[in-house]
Amino acid sequence: MSEKILVLDAISKSFDGKTILNNFSLEIERNEFVTLLGPSGCGKSTTLRIIGGFVKPDSGRVLFEGRDITLLPPEKRSVNTVFQKYSLFPHMTVRENIEFGLKLKKKTRQYIHDKIDYALKLVNMEGYAERSPDSLSGGQQQRVAIARAIVNEPEILLLDEPLGALDMKLRHNMQRELIKIKKEVGITFLYVTHDQEEALMMSDRIIVMNKGIIQQADTSKNIYDEPQNAFVADFIGDSNIIDGIMRRDCLVEIQGVEFPCVDTGFGTNEKVDVVIRPEDLELTAPEDGLLSGTVLSVIFKGAYYEIKVEIRGFEWMIQSVNPAIPGTKAGITVLPDNIQIMHKPLSEDAEVVKDE
Repeated sequence: MSEKILVLDAISKSFDGKTILNNFSLEIERNEFVTLLGPSGCGKSTTLRIIGGFVKPDSGRVLFEGRDITLLPPEKRSVNTVFQKYSLFPHMTVRENIEFGLKLKKKTRQYIHDKIDYALKLVNMEGYAERSPDSLSGGQQQRVAIARAIVNEPEILLLDEPLGALDMKLRHNMQRELIKIKKEVGITFLYVTHDQEEALMMSDRIIVMNKGIIQQADTSKNIYDEPQNAFVADFIGDSNIIDGIMRRDCLVEIQGVEFPCVDTGFGTNEKVDVVIRPEDLELTAPEDGLLSGTVLSVIFKGAYYEIKVEIRGFEWMIQSVNPAIPGTKAGITVLPDNIQIMHKPLSEDAEVVKDE
């Protein structure tokens, strides 16, 4: 049986008259790895700071294990935070940085020694205890910051874009390390990022946010395969999102051509958004496609070619292991199972991501 460790109940927060969180509610289970994902300014970091006690909400409650901690100061919460800027004390050694919180809690010398040895081993930093932070790489400093948080045995570890300053290879390595650490220590992780790939790889559940509102809360697979609106479909990975007309159950019209699909319950002749992932489109000879047009560009991406085909004023993106030749004619086809049908958004919050 699942156990809720944290509940955000109707949280709202504004800064300088601008609403950052709007009646925001979220439940987190014990030992979950939950990622808050969304564009800059969507309210991710504000949510984390409210949980950590650094920001007071204008309204709503923060409940920890059923207890209202909304007004509790940060040091009284069973929560630790790791920021993108690691905030290590430069005048202290790695050991002194990690033991700082334990000394404040007046733990015994042996307890502190054992805890530090355990934490350094956990983050693969054995042998670095007497080094200064300035002598460490960015990835090593990040590991020390995580070790410092873990030794305090928080019930929840908050991570606010902790990998943002790292290069791509080190970032990927640290993603795997964080997953391993999470399993080892059994702490609930609440992670903030705007990196879709990072969220999909690491999370038990992803909370997709836009303008202070949750657009979808689901597993990585469901977020990718079954986005609930155009915003989620466009923000998570690449998507072709095009206007369509649901003629009847299991039949949608796209650019004047009827495509079989598997969606039902939309009524007759309803205007809809149609979402098709680039990897689900098949490039064909012009005469074999359900639609056909002109190849605009071909970019080699390593594992596949990214091909753009212009058809009746819309640029379709296809990911294929087979190349095409720009300027030539090509067709596209798609299996019914790979067509996602969505209601048109009722507000701009659920529309396709806009460049800011």
